[in-house]
Amino acid sequence: MANDIRIQEDSSDEGFLTRQEVADRYGVPVKTLAVWASSGTGPKYYKIGKWARYKMSDLIAWEETQVAGGGAQ
Repeated sequence: MANDIRIQEDSSDEGFLTRQEVADRYGVPVKTLAVWASSGTGPKYYKIGKWARYKMSDLIAWEETQVAGGGAQ
């Protein structure tokens, strides 16, 4: 079916995103991600050499914890 959207559950071949790609996703400066990382408030990240890298599944999981207000009553 052409309109059938499937979410891949197997993250074994999930690539890593750069800090710039994540900053673009959230519309924040790269420095903000660095501050979040140092304070432990941002999404989970991996240190690969000297570089921070993010998995999309971790970003989505973190986003789900960021809900503030709204919703059904």
